[in-house]
Amino acid sequence: MKKYTNTGSKDTRSGFGAGLAELGRTNENVVALCADLIGSLKMDEFIKDNPERFFQIGIAEANMIGIAAGFTIGGKIPFTGTFANFSTGRVYDQIRQSIAYSNKNVKICASHAGLTLGEDGATHQILEDIGLMKMLPGMTVINTCDYNQTKAATLAIAEYQGPVYLRFGRPVVANFTEADQKFEIGKALMLSEGTDVTIVATGHLVWEALQAAEQLEKEGISAEVINIHTIKPLDEEAILKSVSKTGCIVTAEEHNFLGGLGESVARVLAINSPLPQEFVAVQDTFGESGTPEELMEKYGLNAQAIVAKTKAVLARK
Repeated sequence: MKKYTNTGSKDTRSGFGAGLAELGRTNENVVALCADLIGSLKMDEFIKDNPERFFQIGIAEANMIGIAAGFTIGGKIPFTGTFANFSTGRVYDQIRQSIAYSNKNVKICASHAGLTLGEDGATHQILEDIGLMKMLPGMTVINTCDYNQTKAATLAIAEYQGPVYLRFGRPVVANFTEADQKFEIGKALMLSEGTDVTIVATGHLVWEALQAAEQLEKEGISAEVINIHTIKPLDEEAILKSVSKTGCIVTAEEHNFLGGLGESVARVLAINSPLPQEFVAVQDTFGESGTPEELMEKYGLNAQAIVAKTKAVLARK
């Protein structure tokens, strides 16, 4: 299998900050709005270079979404920034009515997603956001895996016409994708070819999937690993092509197994090619306080869990 190297661990939210700063220099229509979390969203450089294009809304997330929708009428490309919990759950009505329903060109950028928010606990660890957003007609949903990919995705969504939900996180994680990559919305990335099992992963679980594949290889199991950075539109062709070869699949995500990547993949299989599937995801529960590493282990969101689910799905072939 192809080996990947961690070129230096970084947080994915910093990838967003770097991408936004570059857009500030290259796209005069980009404006940024924040709900009192400038440092957490790494918006400082954009603000320093473009103070006239930044709007501090304060702790008024619903208002931020409405203002962002209004900006699009004048041809601006608004990027909103706050925690994933507040970017979706707190403002779902405003997103549905003011952005999705009228297909406004707003980029909803959400940090601190999933369990790896860590010590802040269950009230801030949203594990339902992918499901909430993917069900909105016309909403594109992206969940990036490392710093480089998050930066590339931030640049790409500015060129895309239509509402986007971009999800990323707080913790420092492996940075292993190419620095100069071209991000293609809706196009899955084949990371490592295999013949025995397909592993499709998204977000922080992509690196864990690669680590799992290395362990499985030592045990004589050939795993095909695919990075699903775009949950919607889903690259169904890539998934079906892979499972036609391997005959089974494991999905891995830092999200509730209800409504996430795994369910989207299950729908594709049910319609086109019913095959055994196992889910690595949170099992219909809220999170709790703890370090990211402790939580990923307790809730079964790491390489060891992917290995275990792989062996379970292979037993069902």
